[in-house]
Amino acid sequence: MYQAGAVRRAGNTCEREELTEMRLDAQAVIARTIEDVLPMKAVRKVLQKIRLDKPVYVIAIGKAAWEMADEAVKFLGDRLVEGIVVTKYGHSRGKIPGVRIMESGHPMPDENSVAAAGEVLKLADRVTGEEQVLLLLSGGGSALVEMPMQGLTLQEVKRVTDLLLKCGANIVEINTVRKHLSSIKGGKLAERLLPAKGYAIILSDVVGNHPEMIASGMTYVDDTDAADVMDVIERYGLDLGENVLQVLGKSSATLASNIVNIVKGNVEELCNAAALHTAAAGYTPYILSTAAKGEARELGKRFARMAWDCLEENPMNLQFPCALIVGGETVVRVTGNGMGGRNQEIALQAAKDLQGRKNVVLFSLASDGTDGPTDAAGGIVDGTTAQKMEALGMDVDKYLQDNDAYHALEKAGGLLMTGPTGTNVNDVTVMLIRR
Repeated sequence: MYQAGAVRRAGNTCEREELTEMRLDAQAVIARTIEDVLPMKAVRKVLQKIRLDKPVYVIAIGKAAWEMADEAVKFLGDRLVEGIVVTKYGHSRGKIPGVRIMESGHPMPDENSVAAAGEVLKLADRVTGEEQVLLLLSGGGSALVEMPMQGLTLQEVKRVTDLLLKCGANIVEINTVRKHLSSIKGGKLAERLLPAKGYAIILSDVVGNHPEMIASGMTYVDDTDAADVMDVIERYGLDLGENVLQVLGKSSATLASNIVNIVKGNVEELCNAAALHTAAAGYTPYILSTAAKGEARELGKRFARMAWDCLEENPMNLQFPCALIVGGETVVRVTGNGMGGRNQEIALQAAKDLQGRKNVVLFSLASDGTDGPTDAAGGIVDGTTAQKMEALGMDVDKYLQDNDAYHALEKAGGLLMTGPTGTNVNDVTVMLIRR
């Protein structure tokens, strides 16, 4: 279980340096913000309101699946028939009575994703109309369970997923295509559960909290079809191969409506928690957006510009000290061969543009504790970070061009390392400013 105060830094250069007061404030805000958005309370609140009056099967899929299932099983007691949890490698916390636990690949599906999908579908086939199903879904589910459509291989699905993740498409566009590559997504799991009825409690990691997009909408009516899929493919000029195009060209809507979908936990709550804890640390909070999109580097640039502007002319009439807060999900257009994630890229770009600026600390955080295909949750930087990199002979621009924010931040002591947090409600970027 994630513990408040568990945030630590990584890096071989700055670990022995004393943290500044503002960095200590940032570390405390991070830990307390994550603690506030853990899913257990949200799950229990929903369970206390819905009607589960038959024997219950539990299916939990996503990065927060273990925590959600553990809370649900405690609540259900002897009403539980059986359950299954599918989560990311390293995200399981141990055994849950009556529940099978499986781990699989993310952000790319792997053979265990296919095996897990198979077991989920087998359980779905065992549920009858005399029973109910409780689904607990969170971000990451799109990769964690995968059953390719007939005629497709896992390798083809992985190749398409890789192209989508690297082309700059947003999560809605990515999932529009991914749903139609799969025999379990886009409402198809709900369809498989018929005639059983039930509920899905959904932890949102998608801007706008659209249930049809979270974990690729496994339990939600899907009204997208081949035309919607082809629109995304053409928009980004994706070369998917003739076989994949033939399968996607047959895409159709899935209209099963036997599951009541309830979204709880989202980026708005994440930003509100950050605002609460920055205020407690003595900073006036300003939530600028909870729907950030676009390129990660551009958001890093915007934050840096705001810091310079606010400290020199204060056009926003801010009350200092202050905290500027933005939530959402940016994208990284991958052109290099480095390692990182969108939050690390935001932080590295901001570090470059904040160079020499005093009294500013910025952190960008993936609430699940894993930013991109790395073990870091994000990055934390200030006006000295780029100088430290230069002192080590590093060219910040080259690291940005190679999409290698992880190694740049690691060497400068700028990685945030929380480990898996047990929640997944998108990303938050916070900049602390003093005068």
